[in-house]
This record gives sequence, structure tokens and C-alpha cells, in this order.
Amino acid sequence: MAGGLLSLTPGAVARMRDLLATKGEGAAGIKLGVKQRGCSGYSYLLDFAREIGPADEVVEADGVRLVVDPMAVMYVLGTEIDWSEDRLGASFVFNNPNEKARCGCGESFSV
Repeated sequence: MAGGLLSLTPGAVARMRDLLATKGEGAAGIKLGVKQRGCSGYSYLLDFAREIGPADEVVEADGVRLVVDPMAVMYVLGTEIDWSEDRLGASFVFNNPNEKARCGCGESFSV
């Protein structure tokens, strides 16, 4: 939905909007980062953004603000974030063209 750095599907936007409305009191948006961990190297981190730093990148889609940690930009460039639900669970799905490998459990990736 938003061009450039990354995009959000309508499902991801709806879920983020719901999270902000029900649990994100006072949040400036949803924060996206990456952390070195897991068997493949990195994992995605989502949390509430309590503030927007001067170096943060901001992606807005249909009224939802996604705040991208500046250290994560090179790992998530071109990524599409989706929301997936099935009978066994629900989660955000990262379709990242920079991934070279993903661990078997889906918790981490490498670039």
C-alpha cells in the first residue's frame, strides 16, 4: 500500500489499526526492527512506537504509521508485510526479497 521502503497489505493495515486502537494507547504507530538471533541470523521485531526518532523512517498506509528503526532499513528494503490467519494461529508475514535463507521454524532469516 505504501511505496518505497516497504509496503503493507490491506490485511496488515487492518490488524495494525486494530492493535493500535485496542492496545496501543499513546503509541505514535507500530515500530519495526530487526534483531540478531535465531538459527538463520536475524528476526523481525514489532512493537508499539512510543515516539518517532529523528533517524526513524516512517511509512504511512491508510492512516496507519509504521516506524522503521534506521538500523533495520537495509534488511527490510522492498519487504511486503501481510497478516495471515488460519485455524492454527495468526501472524504478520514478511515477504522480504532480501532474504537469502529462512530457518525451518520461520522465526529467523539471513540476508
